[in-house]
This record gives sequence, structure tokens and C-alpha cells, in this order.
Amino acid sequence: MALHYNLSKVYALSNNDVDFAKQIAVLFTEEVPAEIVNIKEGLKEKDHMRVYYAAHKIKPTLDLLGMDIAYQDILLIENWTKSEGKKKEIKEVVKSLKDSVSLTLKELKKDFNL
Repeated sequence: MALHYNLSKVYALSNNDVDFAKQIAVLFTEEVPAEIVNIKEGLKEKDHMRVYYAAHKIKPTLDLLGMDIAYQDILLIENWTKSEGKKKEIKEVVKSLKDSVSLTLKELKKDFNL
């Protein structure tokens, strides 16, 4: 049972195609964790563009999976990169995003036997 994601948009988009939902789950498990690493490393290196590109890349996936809190975190991160803010201003948001993605990752792997 999904607690950290919602497939209603996925099913609406695909006419309840379970195989499509599984493809989205696989895409999430393969791409999103790598982009979280890019966000964390970019933050460590004060590379605002790296953080922006990684955040921007995963934004549609978070929206599609109904991960509302993570999606709001991504918007905050994107805005932070545009203003080239200080690392301490966004650290907690990145941690929240990372935690949300980790929980969703565990659930998706379990729910789709990945």
C-alpha cells in the first residue's frame, strides 16, 4: 500500500495500464536516486547549476507520482538555485527531499517487486 506516493495521475494518463505504472516505478528507482546524489554533491561544491539541472530533471517524476511534499521541496530548491542562495538556507529542504525519495523508493521496490 502506497503511503509516500500516489499513482492516480499515472493511471489517469495511461488508462489504468499497470505495465506503464511499473515502467514509471522503474524509471523512478533508476534515475531519481542518482539525481539526489547530484543535488547533494552540487550543494557540497556550491554548484548551483548542477543542483538546478538535477532538481529540474526529477521534478516531473515527483509530480507524476503524487509526491506533493517532495515536489514542493524541488520547487524550493529550483528557486534557491536561481537566487544562488547559501548552502545553509536549503540544507533542510534537501534532507526532506532525500528522506521522501528514500521512503518512496522502498515502497516502490516492494509494491512492484523491483
